[in-house]
Amino acid sequence: MLKIPWTAKKINERVLQEAHSKQSLLDKIRKRQATFFGHIMRQEKLENLIIMGMMTGRRCRGRQREKLTDGMAKWLGMGSVVAMLQKIKMRQEWRRLIANAMEQGT
Repeated sequence: MLKIPWTAKKINERVLQEAHSKQSLLDKIRKRQATFFGHIMRQEKLENLIIMGMMTGRRCRGRQREKLTDGMAKWLGMGSVVAMLQKIKMRQEWRRLIANAMEQGT
């Protein structure tokens, strides 16, 4: 397409810029993570319980780790995790939410 030889020392992002492509690796990862997260949360199985469940025992010292649900709500621009979980149950709404987040590029 761009006739770049495989021996050329160019990074992937530079090649994508030359091809005028706006899709980045991080966007792909976030989209796949969001679709998988929605898939897991719509089911009532062990994975859902692990993500939403409380672990027994003592917490580790230091700052709390960021939860997957908090990071996902932040990326999607949702006000709270509860509102996000309600949107997950409606598959079309969830897809629309992911598409809007991808367009904004947050």
